[in-house]
Amino acid sequence: MTAREEVTAARRIVVKVGSSSLTTGTGGIDPARMRRLVDVLAVARAAGVEVVLVSSGAIAAGLAPLGLARRPRALAVQQAAASVGQGLLAHRYQEEFARHGLVTGQVLLTVDDVTRRAHYRNAYRTFAKLLELGALPIVNENDTVATTEIRFGDNDRLAALVAHLVHADLLVLLSDVDGLYDGPPSRAGSRLVPEVRSDDDLAHIQTGSAGASGVGTGGMVTKLASARIATGAGIPVVLASADDAEAALAGGSVGTLFHATGKRRPTRLLWLAHATEPRGRLVLDAGAVTAVTVRRASLLAAGLTGVEGSFDAGDPVDLVAPDGRPVARGLVNFDAAEIPQLLGRSTSELTRALGAAYEREVVHRDDLVVL
Repeated sequence: MTAREEVTAARRIVVKVGSSSLTTGTGGIDPARMRRLVDVLAVARAAGVEVVLVSSGAIAAGLAPLGLARRPRALAVQQAAASVGQGLLAHRYQEEFARHGLVTGQVLLTVDDVTRRAHYRNAYRTFAKLLELGALPIVNENDTVATTEIRFGDNDRLAALVAHLVHADLLVLLSDVDGLYDGPPSRAGSRLVPEVRSDDDLAHIQTGSAGASGVGTGGMVTKLASARIATGAGIPVVLASADDAEAALAGGSVGTLFHATGKRRPTRLLWLAHATEPRGRLVLDAGAVTAVTVRRASLLAAGLTGVEGSFDAGDPVDLVAPDGRPVARGLVNFDAAEIPQLLGRSTSELTRALGAAYEREVVHRDDLVVL
């Protein structure tokens, strides 16, 4: 049996583990499961591989201490559970990795940390320094204060974006399923898909919407979305059961290997495309659509015909064609209230009428990604 070369050649990997692979049925941390995972990651570290761990489980770990029988739906209760559980989770990891002489560092992220220019540079520097100093970063979304992240985000997507941020060679998604099947795993006749080389291989895949347990939030749909983000940015992905973690990291033929399909993109633009919720919409005329999508030019006020939503300068907004179809996403340079007076006016006209402050682009091409 030949080892998977993409796996064995990787020198920096991001490993994501789901809540259901770390906790008991009642929501508390399962010490044995965590210990097995840590032992596997410690072996990789001993072999000279740099590891970044994206770990779910903060909310789930906080359920039992708060006397909650199941994952709550109310946002405030989720945040309370995360507040209790995050400390427990980090402490347990610290203790387990210490058995191997390894130091851990906790990194809690929100979308703003990696979409706004100054913030994402700080995030990259933090990871780079932790790895340089020999620490093992443990990452989670900042569920205690986040709002959109808890409702719509998931750590599968976070892991793919972190893999790109830290320039990883490989992403490993560990969960309670042992790979991608061509139909629901519980259905007779469904078969494991060992390799995926392109979206064509996914054309006939039928996926469920949830994992085997009721503890986590990420099902197969989110894992496929994560795999597409990573492979489209040049990073291969292994999807496997947490019970097969040792074989997966050793390049064994377990789970599903998603081959890289694209090339690395500027990190912040990848986050902008996949990790932001638009705060509004800018309606473009046909000429502006061509300028933005074909010539990759900045968006100027002259190409605007309308504005929707409430947003501030620096927020992400969708750029939409006359038919309402989103064609790009970018960080806008003006507040929503300022946009109506800019519609259809040239830069020189705006400068004469409103002053030099209005000479800038509505969305600069460096802050814009074509969807």
